[in-house]
Amino acid sequence: MVVPFIWMILTSGKTLSESMQIPPSILPKNFQWENFKQVASILPFGNFYLNTFLMVIGRVFGSVLFSAMAAYACARLNFPGKNVFFSMVLIQMMIPSQIFITPQYLLVQKLGLLDSVPALIIPGFVSAFGTFLLRQFFLSLPDDLEEAAVIDGASVWTIFFKIMLPLAKSGLIALAIFTALFSFKDLMWPLIVNTSMDKMTLSSGLANLQGQYTTNYPQLMAGSLLAIWPMILLFIVFQKKFIEGIATTGGKL
Repeated sequence: MVVPFIWMILTSGKTLSESMQIPPSILPKNFQWENFKQVASILPFGNFYLNTFLMVIGRVFGSVLFSAMAAYACARLNFPGKNVFFSMVLIQMMIPSQIFITPQYLLVQKLGLLDSVPALIIPGFVSAFGTFLLRQFFLSLPDDLEEAAVIDGASVWTIFFKIMLPLAKSGLIALAIFTALFSFKDLMWPLIVNTSMDKMTLSSGLANLQGQYTTNYPQLMAGSLLAIWPMILLFIVFQKKFIEGIATTGGKL
């Protein structure tokens, strides 16, 4: 698992000829720090970081909020068509996400949000995976707490925000981490919806370094290294929550 990252670091310090050498050279003769300076001068990494962080924060907030409400309704409330609704959520998880690109693009276009930061955020507000994940947490909570709150006169919204959400804290954190990871590495949607260089994210901006006929691989690896460090740091800090989230998704319905 670590080998591709090591190879990326080594390639980012090579010259173009060393990166294309056959048989391949493992270590660069002289580490080329100029590759980092050149890629930073070619691409506006400041805008890329800002757009990416705004997209991740917006998607995390929307996904956690709306997924939690949908999951709570499916797990704890009784209403007509409840099982049908949750079945539709599961079916959506089985459908390739590329199928939704055209209707999402037309929706953003009619809203007049093409080539903007909100266009990156809106499609991430709804998460079938998040609804499924949080439903598992809400199902595991005891009914006594909810019944006691009802007896005390608490409304559904009070029970949801003040009792259930705090108890599902670990699930919310796990969903936030997964959403941040999926959003950070999302390439197709940012590449389609935003065409201006200053409105691109890190993933779509790095795609500009890959040419049609030739690619400067040392610069591409240097740019990739500059782009991935936030997610590596996030994984190191929240590694335990990643594992908990994966374990929960495999739980019994």
